[in-house]
Amino acid sequence: MNDTQLETLDQVRQFLEGTETVSFQIESKNARYRWLQHTLVKFRYQQLNKADKGLISRYIRKLTGYSPAQVKRLIRQYRKTGRLVRKQRTTKGFQLKYTREDALLLAALDERHNTLSGPATKKLCERAYHVFGETDYQRLPHLYCPSLQSEKSKTYSGQRHQYEKPSQCIQRLANGVSPMPMDNRVLFA
Repeated sequence: MNDTQLETLDQVRQFLEGTETVSFQIESKNARYRWLQHTLVKFRYQQLNKADKGLISRYIRKLTGYSPAQVKRLIRQYRKTGRLVRKQRTTKGFQLKYTREDALLLAALDERHNTLSGPATKKLCERAYHVFGETDYQRLPHLYCPSLQSEKSKTYSGQRHQYEKPSQCIQRLANGVSPMPMDNRVLFA
């Protein structure tokens, strides 16, 4: 971004009044933070009055596409420390308690037993491990089965194919026939 022509607050004001939309292309977030810090230093942000600070804040929002809250947070960081440093989080979030093999094993178990309730499935896993000595089922009783069985689990739902036969009522509706024959209807007087 070449904004070297904008040296005064009046030029920034004219720029903001004269432009409709501006696209700002910086390839990395670190470069965007460097530009933002350079802009705050160039206009001596900490020495400006309230109206001019608002002008610079609008200028930054317009060029970066950042939200007002994010610009405010970055300016606060600049005021406290005198520079902008990107704080990158590299955590993965929540750790999965179950593995892909656990989901596949549970899908096979549900396939064999016609998808029982969570407690019944847990009991089956406990019996498979304790009574029949199948070591594959050692972890499953301690896991929360509904979280494995949810539609969000792609491993489980990709393995599990459940088809239900449509009820007689739905079949009759699909064929354009009344859901109940006239003999079974209750008529009110």
